[in-house]
Amino acid sequence: MVASTERRPGGEVFPSSPLTPGPWWRLTVLLLSVSSLPTATALVEGLYCGTEVCYDVLGVTREASKAEIARAYRQLARRYHPDRFRLGEPELEGESAESAHTKFLLIATAYETLKDEDSRRDYDYMLDHPEEYYQHYYAYYRRRLTPKVDVRVVILVTICAISIFQYYSWTSSYNEAINYLVTVPKYRIQATEIAKQQGLLNRTKEKGKNRRSKEEIREQEEEVIRDIIKNKIDIKGGYQKPNLTDILLCQILLFPYYLTNYVTWYVTWIYRFNICREDYGDEEKLYIIRRYMKMSQSQFDSLDENMRQTFLEKQLWIKENYETYRKEQEEEMKIKMATDPRMKRYRRWMRNEGPGRLTFVDD
Repeated sequence: MVASTERRPGGEVFPSSPLTPGPWWRLTVLLLSVSSLPTATALVEGLYCGTEVCYDVLGVTREASKAEIARAYRQLARRYHPDRFRLGEPELEGESAESAHTKFLLIATAYETLKDEDSRRDYDYMLDHPEEYYQHYYAYYRRRLTPKVDVRVVILVTICAISIFQYYSWTSSYNEAINYLVTVPKYRIQATEIAKQQGLLNRTKEKGKNRRSKEEIREQEEEVIRDIIKNKIDIKGGYQKPNLTDILLCQILLFPYYLTNYVTWYVTWIYRFNICREDYGDEEKLYIIRRYMKMSQSQFDSLDENMRQTFLEKQLWIKENYETYRKEQEEEMKIKMATDPRMKRYRRWMRNEGPGRLTFVDD
């Protein structure tokens, strides 16, 4: 082996070391590294039929029609289905119950992959483009995890459920309000006068079989009073007997409108006050205060204008100022309850007698 020479600065010539690798060594190492890399393959474990080709599993070609795929699946399913599998058959020589069950699952997977046009298109694309490794995973699991139910149906069912819940809730509130007003003397007197004017409470003497008992007459009078209160009395708070059809139509028709308004308002709020850092106006300040107080819009609007102005003067839209104000109000309420004569009588009654006291006095 002839050692190569190497020219150093100054004109001197020295033999180069035989251990120094030449350019062909680098090329050899590069080729070995590239050859050791895993090759891209279209058959990936965990996707579709795994390392098996779905067409080969069913014994059809890539040009097979849906009818041919279904026919091949039925023939193989009759042979390998756990309920039809029989040991000792000539066509199933060497197969066990476990291996037949595993093969049937593979056949079913192949059929599910190829019977759907979209799934088959994705699978053919994977076979033709094995290099797009991550794209195949995304397409496979996107199809597997996509809800099978139409989103519009889900939204419609949700709206119907919310409407039914609101209907029963409002009906319960309406009946409770009517039951309370029937017990209020003011409204009972007004309803009784209206019923007498309309001739609904005129007691006529009844004889024979048509004669009713006092309980039946009293029940009828209560029904008349209740109906008068329902129809003639304006209930504070705007109670009105709910109708399920109206609620459902209102939810379906107005839901997109309210949703659009809320999204627009929320995005505008974020842009103006979180991104652009604008100062709050009086309307925005009162909104923040109302949220801190956990009051509805109608409850907050019923407050006196001077009280709302006081909220603005005390800068209650700032969290720290509101917490201080809330603690002050709680202390004032405690002092008032301690000095109020009615509260003193109530506490004395609770301490001496209480609601569970046994008594024979008719009250």
